[in-house]
Amino acid sequence: MSKVYINNIVAFMPNKAVDNKNMENVLGMVDGKPSLVKRIVLRSNGIKSRYYAIDPKTNETTHSNAQLTAEAIKKLKDDGFDIDSSELLACGTTTPDQLLPNHALMVHGETDLKPIEAVSIAGICLSGIVALKYAYTSIKAEEIQSAIATGSENVSSSMRGRNFEPEVKEKVEMLKRNKGLVFEKDFLRWMLSDGAGAIGLSNKANENSISLKIERIFSRSYASEQETCMYGGCEKLKDGTIRGYKEYLPQEWLDKSIFSIKQDVKLLNENIVEYTVKRPLTEMLEKAMFKPEDIDWFLPHYSSEYFKDRLYVGMKEVNCDIPQSKWFTNLSSKGNTGSASIFIMLEELFNSGRLKKGEKLLCYVPESGRFSTAFMLLEVV
Repeated sequence: MSKVYINNIVAFMPNKAVDNKNMENVLGMVDGKPSLVKRIVLRSNGIKSRYYAIDPKTNETTHSNAQLTAEAIKKLKDDGFDIDSSELLACGTTTPDQLLPNHALMVHGETDLKPIEAVSIAGICLSGIVALKYAYTSIKAEEIQSAIATGSENVSSSMRGRNFEPEVKEKVEMLKRNKGLVFEKDFLRWMLSDGAGAIGLSNKANENSISLKIERIFSRSYASEQETCMYGGCEKLKDGTIRGYKEYLPQEWLDKSIFSIKQDVKLLNENIVEYTVKRPLTEMLEKAMFKPEDIDWFLPHYSSEYFKDRLYVGMKEVNCDIPQSKWFTNLSSKGNTGSASIFIMLEELFNSGRLKKGEKLLCYVPESGRFSTAFMLLEVV
């Protein structure tokens, strides 16, 4: 089997950075009133700026998800990666622009790439790293020699205040009675933002600059043990099961806010560390996949600074003590971009000049959809 190397990483962030003071001006207020949840969420998540594919003057979308991803691929070419030799395009996202066709085909259509194998990975935060794993295993199995993997999100288009106006007007009394629904939806408006990352990988390391050799990508789903936590296009019922949008009438899609992204915050807080940190790390260490003391850089994709110390405590409880002095994240400046986050983090570190030959990186990507997780081991060469 072939060795696999990350040769280049780029990130595309739309428009100018938006700080906490101006984010509601860009997204728009709901029913003309400032959010009561915004201050609470921003105080704990640690995000200072983020990017939106929204024109702040017109409130109109500037880039679709496919266009964000295509811009990242164009940057990959401009930065010297030979995209014309790539034989595979693997794209992950939480927020495709449409139900059909799939996201990768729409991305391909926005580029000048030659006819190519195009694979779309559905999911939430894990979709980006699973797309990368598809590319990695294809090269490792010697089916191809070069590939492009992407992670991207355009979540702001559905988080604009105007999208919440009709249901507020129609369901004021319901919302007053069900404040949990308001929090589950409004919570995510101040957590999520837009961006895209692209990785060029092949079976050969760069000759005149660093590469990252992929040692392993490990993932686990615990969906058989836990109910749904983050969801959209469906309704979560009282018994914890999910009822999909096709089972509702079109008017109910609006009345019940079926297509809004929601988060069961209580379930998240109770289970995120156990199922995305302690359980998988215990298995990895038992199988001797890595030694904590050998890790030089730890790149955690946590959605909020609120989870940082809890994550560290969970790691130490399973004898995986990687000191926070070795951690690298750009959550505060780039925001939580879901499936693109690990690409955007890696891009900044990869191009920082701080990596040295022989150093080992451990990347962590949790997903709260129904509790799954992934870890990636890399070596600087």
